[in-house]
Amino acid sequence: MRAWRKIAILTMVGLIIFCLTSNAKVNTFTSTSLDLNNRRIINVAVLLYSFDDLFMMQLKQNLQDIQNQNKDKVQFTFYDGKNNIAVQYQTLDSLIKSDVDLFILNLADAKESVLKDFILKIKQKNVPIIILEAFPTAISEISKYYDKVAFVGPANTKQAGIEEGTILVNQWNSDKNLIDKNGDNILQYVLLEGPANNPVSNERKKYSISTINNAGIKTEELERVNANWSKQLAKDVINNLFLRYNGGIEAIIANNDAMAIGAIEAFQRYGYNTGDKSKYVSVVGIDGISEVKNLVDKGIMLGTVIQDSKLLAEGFYNVGINLVNKEEPLANTNYTVVDGLIEIPLKYEKYEKIMVN
Repeated sequence: MRAWRKIAILTMVGLIIFCLTSNAKVNTFTSTSLDLNNRRIINVAVLLYSFDDLFMMQLKQNLQDIQNQNKDKVQFTFYDGKNNIAVQYQTLDSLIKSDVDLFILNLADAKESVLKDFILKIKQKNVPIIILEAFPTAISEISKYYDKVAFVGPANTKQAGIEEGTILVNQWNSDKNLIDKNGDNILQYVLLEGPANNPVSNERKKYSISTINNAGIKTEELERVNANWSKQLAKDVINNLFLRYNGGIEAIIANNDAMAIGAIEAFQRYGYNTGDKSKYVSVVGIDGISEVKNLVDKGIMLGTVIQDSKLLAEGFYNVGINLVNKEEPLANTNYTVVDGLIEIPLKYEKYEKIMVN
């Protein structure tokens, strides 16, 4: 009897071990299956300085297109800063409490102190950051505060300014009388610039003017106005300046297309830039948005510089994925770093309609 009892006990122990082992294998397999079928989507908070900026809206659409092509990988959520840094501070404070894996920041104020504030707030959450548009001097300082921040922007931004200036040079050389209204052999212009602390704006205005001067054309700057990338602000400014200079403005050099459109709308209020060559001010911009290309085609605006926002959006995505996956920011890309800025190579192309009387 004792022998049979031992056999029975050993059999029961074996069955118990078998069941426990089998159950563990099933559980392990099930867990692995769940991981494969429920890969975590990366949540990206994109803080844009303003939804009124037409180029930013192109960039937003490009990021949405990337999301649609990678629905199992990434989700972008966009926040309108309304061109007000206080609004963006409030947005960030609420997002710090949310499930965000990556921040992309395009701030209404790119001063070093502001960038530092945003970085230190996000650092508490311990997630990576991508920042668009920052001065090299700010980059070198701010990089010390957090090792999960990357500065990303278009490469060779001065080229946009060069191309913009070249459009005016082409018009001057093709038919100077159309642009030099008073015949003094000097180009009288108004410059509509972006924020003073914005490196892209600074490069554009510097090289657009120098390109014109280097072509042997004398210039006279009537006014230089910070229209803050805004169409409405540019429109209000040109409304006033048109009356002040009584038709003496020969060209508008706008740092972006939105401000160029604002200038056009102001001129049209006075019957200018509607198709009559005798009532025409040469207006140039930068971005190459569809609305402006349509104005150029109609002979209402002289030209714009196309820059491919799609390539910039892809740069945000590629660098962002690397950061979230704890890889080197440049992994599997052809981007380069210059003075701490990851440069995304963009194509700059003139879009112009040179007119001749």
